[in-house]
Amino acid sequence: MNKKTEFILKVVGCFCVSAVIAGTATLCLNSSTDKKTIEATEGVGGLEMPAIPQYDTLDKLNKLNSNLEEINGISESSEEVSSVAEEAAKEARKDVYALEEAEKKLIDDGLYYYSYRIKKGDMIGVIAEKYGVSQDTLISVNKIRATRTIQIGQNIKIPSLDGILYTVKKDGETAKSIADKYEVSADDVSNVNHVALDTSLKAGQSVFVPGAALDWVTRQEINGDLFRKPIHGYYRLTSYFGWRGSPFTGRRQFHGGMDMACPKNTPIYAAMEGTIVYKGWSNVYGNYVMIQHHSGYKTLYGHMNSFSNLKVGSYVTTNSVIGYVGTTGQSTGYHVHFTVFKNGRMVNPYNLWG
Repeated sequence: MNKKTEFILKVVGCFCVSAVIAGTATLCLNSSTDKKTIEATEGVGGLEMPAIPQYDTLDKLNKLNSNLEEINGISESSEEVSSVAEEAAKEARKDVYALEEAEKKLIDDGLYYYSYRIKKGDMIGVIAEKYGVSQDTLISVNKIRATRTIQIGQNIKIPSLDGILYTVKKDGETAKSIADKYEVSADDVSNVNHVALDTSLKAGQSVFVPGAALDWVTRQEINGDLFRKPIHGYYRLTSYFGWRGSPFTGRRQFHGGMDMACPKNTPIYAAMEGTIVYKGWSNVYGNYVMIQHHSGYKTLYGHMNSFSNLKVGSYVTTNSVIGYVGTTGQSTGYHVHFTVFKNGRMVNPYNLWG
């Protein structure tokens, strides 16, 4: 058997499997009496509900189209090869059509929600995978600001479609303009939300955008993966972000960062890439460095024993050493004070670092 014939037979085999998958997808879509429930991975509690069909149609379509292109590109050296290639191509086109129809029916059937109660051990990523939607979908629909803060017993909504919930920013936006913004199908946005493509929407109105995703900064903020800890080795958290008793006066005061205790001269790293905008002295922070990042973020690193040789204006990454742990300024021992600012306001680093 020559290589071309062997390749085509493999492709035909792939198409047979794909045809079964496509047929199963269509069957799932047409079944209104499916009583299967999603099993819990661990813990107790929660609501049992019908399993949602999962369709990774984009990946399948890309694979089928890729195989189809390879078949069409073969130079037939015999009638046998030509015949097998032609049949395989026909099967490929049938599979592509079936998957496109399944995806279209899923959109046309409309948007509906399931209710799910968070139980012990649940994580947004695991729930999303189980229900065949993206993490972005669950985060957006439920307005989750930090995935680490979801609580046992909390109810969340799980939509029947993958996408995000968009809030109209200003009067006059349309299904088409929103679809263009997220580079998704305008017809899908129109159909799911039951509005015409050119209907003028009002500010504050919620629109479900099938197939859309959050931007990567928002996703990392919410998942707590935006920053890396400034100490890469051993450390001990000695003070958290929020109200506390002052270590000097005992009075209640607000602490705007995280204190990470570790040995003298431990290297301090930039928590995210950016540009050094200040390097100097403060009676409170002692020797400190401030870095400007993207998306309105700045970080401050205080109580340094000494600075590295990087200058103001230097571009840094998470592998850049900016200074060394000390106990300068108002400090009771060797540590680095780490503060995160978002548009000039202090935010809790604990919710943003991985």
